[in-house]
Amino acid sequence: MDLAQRICVPCRGGMPPMALSEAAELLKQLGGNWDLAEVSQGVTGLRKTYRFKDFADALVFVNRVGVIAEEQGHHPDIALAWGQVVVSVWTHKIKGLTESDFIFAAKCDRAGPNEISIS
Repeated sequence: MDLAQRICVPCRGGMPPMALSEAAELLKQLGGNWDLAEVSQGVTGLRKTYRFKDFADALVFVNRVGVIAEEQGHHPDIALAWGQVVVSVWTHKIKGLTESDFIFAAKCDRAGPNEISIS
């Protein structure tokens, strides 16, 4: 099943983050331009920069991602600037990645079909 069609599963903590080798395999299933990156002090997560023609389009995308975050109970860090949105995703409770982070990333890609995205 396509990652974007799946549902994020809440993390209860007490489990280790996925191995980077497993994360690298799941990364191949995303639409592109997602990177494994340090998203917080020593924490590896997913990061992608979406570029838009102006601030208004970027803001629309941020609001779409916000709705998805509330629906999924999975909340990314989002940085909004003129014509650009940076989305960083990881599971805060375990300070690392779970499969739900990749599911959420795929949903973000589906939310912005009109964007030109680059890392």
